[in-house]
Amino acid sequence: MLRLAPWLIVTLLVGPILAGLAMAALPAFGYLPALGGETLSLTPWRELFAQPGLARSVGISFASGLITTAISLAVVLLFLAGASGSRLDHWIRRMVSPLLSIPHAAAAFGLAFLIAPSGLLARLASPGLTGWERPPDALIVNDPWGLSLMAGLVIKEIPFLLLMSLAALPQLDVERRLAMARSLGYRPAIAWLKVVAPSLYPLIRLPVFAVIAYASSVVDVAMILGPTLPPTLAVSILTWFNDPDLSRRFMASAAALLQLGVTAAALAIWWGLECLVRRLGRGWLSGGQRRAGDRLLHVAGKALILLAAATALVGIAGLALNSVAGFWRFPDALPQAFTLQHWERALPSLAGPVTSTLLIAAVSTLLALILTLAALENEQRSGRHPAQGRLGSALTLLYLPLIVPQIAFLFGLVVVMETLGTRPTRWLVIFGHLLFVLPYVFLSLSEAYRRFDPRWSRVALTLGATPNGTFWRVRLPMLLAPILTACAVGLAVSIGQYLPTLLLGAGRVPTVTTEAVALAAGGNRRLIGVWALVQASLPLLGFLIAVGLPRLLWSHRRGMRGSP
Repeated sequence: MLRLAPWLIVTLLVGPILAGLAMAALPAFGYLPALGGETLSLTPWRELFAQPGLARSVGISFASGLITTAISLAVVLLFLAGASGSRLDHWIRRMVSPLLSIPHAAAAFGLAFLIAPSGLLARLASPGLTGWERPPDALIVNDPWGLSLMAGLVIKEIPFLLLMSLAALPQLDVERRLAMARSLGYRPAIAWLKVVAPSLYPLIRLPVFAVIAYASSVVDVAMILGPTLPPTLAVSILTWFNDPDLSRRFMASAAALLQLGVTAAALAIWWGLECLVRRLGRGWLSGGQRRAGDRLLHVAGKALILLAAATALVGIAGLALNSVAGFWRFPDALPQAFTLQHWERALPSLAGPVTSTLLIAAVSTLLALILTLAALENEQRSGRHPAQGRLGSALTLLYLPLIVPQIAFLFGLVVVMETLGTRPTRWLVIFGHLLFVLPYVFLSLSEAYRRFDPRWSRVALTLGATPNGTFWRVRLPMLLAPILTACAVGLAVSIGQYLPTLLLGAGRVPTVTTEAVALAAGGNRRLIGVWALVQASLPLLGFLIAVGLPRLLWSHRRGMRGSP
């Protein structure tokens, strides 16, 4: 049975995506018999290109993918170069999982409450520093250039790229590389950028591509922080898909293919930039500069990562403050009164979405964990280890749901389900979440599983244990900490899923995320604060369990509390 696990994972990841893309392509050219499209036609494309503001929507989506990724990657590399081994480095490494667990929508709401004209920053600076007695008439959130959207994405993508980088660094023998460079007179930050960064980037190229794909096609964050007239291309596609006029689905399909093209173009441009940086960087790598700019790199690496982490944490604190705020006039820094009325009013309506969210997250994460453990155990027993750090087929397929824009293939997947007569149910939503949870669970657990000392299993086998007994009684208990961490990551990913829940559930499966994003149009900060804070708290519970349960179970076995 274990031999079937890799094939099942491949089928699960590739099948729905190909089917979804195919069924998005046919209506894009006018063929969808269920809606009267019997012949191929270019009419959907003509209607699409006639939409006002389309070029601007495409431009913002394209720029968001590239600029967000460039800034996030630069911050991560500068931090690793300038702060490695410092107290800040140890603190950020402990904080990366909690920061990563914050859903994108919750982080976006937190940033909006922070930078809005009447937000926390303006209140703290007014009237003493600004002289403002009223909020300034400035469009900061939902600005037409998408700057607030990019800022919100940067805050969330920095922890993701940092976690992927930290997972890849053990393969590079960083200490030996740095020691050799330091012996030649290179300063620490310069040495790291010259001897570690060029070898690290190929190992995190696929996560970088995933960031480009997500940032160029994100929906929930764009609905909260992005421009509105016109919105980003992905938000426009969702609007056309949900239009009561079903004939607009043809144009929505064409737009979904256009979104696929926009993301592909962003990836192609990034690849070209890689080649350009590789060529221009050779001179700097071999130029012999050993000290110039080292101090600046240290300061920039620490300051930028602190700014990103502080913004995320203060944003969440702003959500908590708004959720209990009474009357709060501008420019008062704090509310004049605190109240629990907003929580009391929201609690009756919170129960259903919270239960549904936890059920979907738990089931999808459990299924992903079973498939991951089966595939990794089959890998160990068969002795076949995929090449690390290369664009091998295994890693490529794992990143496929993350690199292909969600709006492109989920739209077609909905058409497939409608064609098959499948009604929107919670199980269908769980299936959609599994497509995105499985890659994260596999990537979170695979490194610890492969680095597990095989001598433990050999000792158990020599004592008469069966391979299955060794798996259940030796390997799983000793890997409890990384398994729980992978589950926490899976829960966080599932809880934050907006588009799969909305499309595959047809709006009939409410979760905390869908309800929180729906409130964005209302502008009730108190109510948004309650829902967004609940959404941010649920993934954090998973990480608290992942940290606390091994310490509780292995309280008398210190070596069993952490990952091997």
